[in-house]
Amino acid sequence: MADTVLKRIDWLLVFFLIPLLSFGLVTMKSFSASENVGNFFSKQIIWIVISFIIFFTFSFIDFRFLKRTDTLVFLFLFFSGILLLLFVLGSVANGAKSWFDFGGFSFQTADMMKLVLVLVLAKYFSRRHVEIRNIKHIFISGFYALLPFILVLLQPDFGSAMIIFFIWFGMILVSGISKTHLLVVFLGGALIFASFWFFVFADYQKARITNFLNPLADIHGSGYNAFQSTIAVGSGEVVGKGIGFGTQSRLKFLPEPQTDFIFAAYAEEWGFVGSVLVLILFGLVIWRILNNALLGATNFEILFGMGIAIMLMSHILVNVGMNLGILPISGIPLPFMSYGGSHLITEFAGLGLLMSFRRYGRSAHRDDIKNEFLGA
Repeated sequence: MADTVLKRIDWLLVFFLIPLLSFGLVTMKSFSASENVGNFFSKQIIWIVISFIIFFTFSFIDFRFLKRTDTLVFLFLFFSGILLLLFVLGSVANGAKSWFDFGGFSFQTADMMKLVLVLVLAKYFSRRHVEIRNIKHIFISGFYALLPFILVLLQPDFGSAMIIFFIWFGMILVSGISKTHLLVVFLGGALIFASFWFFVFADYQKARITNFLNPLADIHGSGYNAFQSTIAVGSGEVVGKGIGFGTQSRLKFLPEPQTDFIFAAYAEEWGFVGSVLVLILFGLVIWRILNNALLGATNFEILFGMGIAIMLMSHILVNVGMNLGILPISGIPLPFMSYGGSHLITEFAGLGLLMSFRRYGRSAHRDDIKNEFLGA
């Protein structure tokens, strides 16, 4: 039994993940002379081990029960309740009440909510693929994303809220929406953004978006992080300064080099060549995820795999974009490279679920697929 399960794991995916994890660790270790940074390196190793344990454990479990509506409703309400609980028991970090602090470690609940949302939307669209061109499904599915979006935005965690929006929007696209309806979504998104700009966004969030349009407007204030990040990336030039010689991170000019700006810290030491290598590895990871998704037994598994790919791509594009100074600073970690347990565990949990679904991709019966669309 164990041998059969191990054969169903996509070892090529694991092979592409290992160098990404290693690059993150090497980058953290390279500026370990800085205060407390060495602790990040050792803790990240622990998080990676825990994440792999979760990945392989999930691969062995039959998670097809997650296709049941009552199970997904429970998960959605449970994690929504946890997000509400943050406002009472959460710890404040970088101005956002997004974390539960357990002393030795902390956990960001929004990360797990993203995974639950992927499951919920996969279930919703898999049962309505025949009538997906009906515009009502855009708004109904949008309601599922709206609740966690608002709860996360009020923390305030603008970055995670945007990822939740991108997950919903991306899964809307792959579900088969018409171009006319896509235009409606864009117009609706513009109206929502305008409303949030005038009535919801805090001054520092507006400043980040303003600095996106003109990053050098206030390099000593709200634009400092973006300015230092672009300096770090640019100073790496073609082949980088070498491991351990990144002055922006070592001299503490670059803020949060182990989390939000690890790509800039890495690019300074590895240069353009190293940066392209990382992006290629990310592309290969996404390719393997989509390949596994297309082997799904039903539309649910296919949409779930695509949702995982969309979630990771959103993180990659937003994080790299803000490190390059072409997107607003949003506090989004870089998958598999940034320090932190909550996002790493969520990523490997999602991949573990994908491996679990992959086990039954070839053995599904037509009756299973039929029941999927009849709501059984």
